[in-house]
Amino acid sequence: MALPLPVGNPARPDRTSLVAALAARRLDRTLTTSLPVVDPTDEYSIGSTGIPTLDAQLGGGFPRGQLSELVGARSSGRTSLVLRMMAAATARGELVALVDALDMLDVSSAAAAGVDLDRLLWIRGHVVSNPGLCRDMNQRAMEQAVRALTLVLQAGNLGLVVLDVGEAPVEALRRLPFTTWLRLQKMVEGRHTLCVIVGNAPMARSSAGLTVLLRSLTPQRTTRLFEGLDLQARVVRARARQHEDAVASFSTAVAHHV
Repeated sequence: MALPLPVGNPARPDRTSLVAALAARRLDRTLTTSLPVVDPTDEYSIGSTGIPTLDAQLGGGFPRGQLSELVGARSSGRTSLVLRMMAAATARGELVALVDALDMLDVSSAAAAGVDLDRLLWIRGHVVSNPGLCRDMNQRAMEQAVRALTLVLQAGNLGLVVLDVGEAPVEALRRLPFTTWLRLQKMVEGRHTLCVIVGNAPMARSSAGLTVLLRSLTPQRTTRLFEGLDLQARVVRARARQHEDAVASFSTAVAHHV
């Protein structure tokens, strides 16, 4: 004998109760709602990149308390932009940490870009870019880089924290558990830290974070003296807000010392 299906279920939660339950557990940021407008002049909420044309499209800069990304291929301007961001942060009197997974930072270039080295914590990694038979070693090195990033975020008191895995083997990155990025997102949430991951493909972004896709507009040719790059940045956001999916073009210049 077939029984009629019940019409409505009093025990079934409605949308309002689900939203309330998510908010109680601080998970309401995962909802597909629009984000509040952030004051671009509020340095407690926004960290300027030091590049006015890019800041204008970012809404003042990168959001603090979020996990954002700089994404681009080799020679796309990733390092140039990171150096400009570190220079801007140290000029504001902030402490900066760089977790350099492949130990690729050129200190003289950082100083020439205006980075105050006395305010920089440089954590050097040892990932092998051409792994060969070093797959397990690379995996351990990536895990150590993430562990170092975790310790830096736990310490707090840093204005800008960067994890640079731009040249790391793709396989080593893919083998990191997805929960790794979720844990990092929760750690930076609510802090005044601007946290950025640098890579050649999107990896991990908070729901209110940004992904900036970089590409070089400079012709690929060999010159006797490197003068800088003409770059284009495309800004991608998870949810609708001002400057949605904006594009900015800017140049980097090399400081020559006599």
